[in-house]
Amino acid sequence: MTGPAIILVRPQLAENMGTAARAMLNCGLTDLRIVAPRANPLDERAIAAASGADTLLLGAKVVETTAEAVADLNRVWCTTGRDRYMVKPVDTPRQAASAMRAAEAQGQRCGILFGPERTGLENDDVAIADTVLTVPLNPDYCSLNLAQAVLLVAYEWFQTDAATELPAMTKGAEGPASKEKLLTFFNHLERELDDCGFLRIPDKRPTMVRNLRNMFQRANLTGQEIQTLHGVVHELVTYRHRKGEGK
Repeated sequence: MTGPAIILVRPQLAENMGTAARAMLNCGLTDLRIVAPRANPLDERAIAAASGADTLLLGAKVVETTAEAVADLNRVWCTTGRDRYMVKPVDTPRQAASAMRAAEAQGQRCGILFGPERTGLENDDVAIADTVLTVPLNPDYCSLNLAQAVLLVAYEWFQTDAATELPAMTKGAEGPASKEKLLTFFNHLERELDDCGFLRIPDKRPTMVRNLRNMFQRANLTGQEIQTLHGVVHELVTYRHRKGEGK
């Protein structure tokens, strides 16, 4: 394992991508993913700011959506200092580092989302994550730039030599499903809920969708469990159609 993926979501400045890469490599992290960057990650300013860590920029996976960036991961943390009014576990960087080590020891892949410099992550990005990662700092001033946030979280991971024993449920031989499988199920469910009219109020739809996604993510579902849920949704839809035809 090479440690958690560092995922920069819609970063605005080339220099910040460079300094984030530098912070990663200081702590032995090499899996850099960039979602819809506003600037070119290979801009000369990014390369200069990386100060020798430009190999991470050259090898970075650049994608258009957060969903693409986390598709192959099993556990995702999101960094935010604001209350998003979603029911999610909250870790400090040290707690998250221990949890990541434990997850990696079980063969799971982890990642951490970092939002744009000016606004931070959007609620839909936060909804994709399993756990919120918040840095306990001075409550009167807790502003970090992108590279500082990456360095702080990466350093805690680097300093955690061994996995901490964490509460776990027996899941048999199969671990948590990948985000790709989970997001595919979400799309299936939401498509059918749109069709039946459950999500019919436009103003309330985004919040309802995020609430549903958060509920299922807290369940830490396996791939087999997701397949079962696909089957449940399919049978409910089939039954509704049969019932409608019988009228």
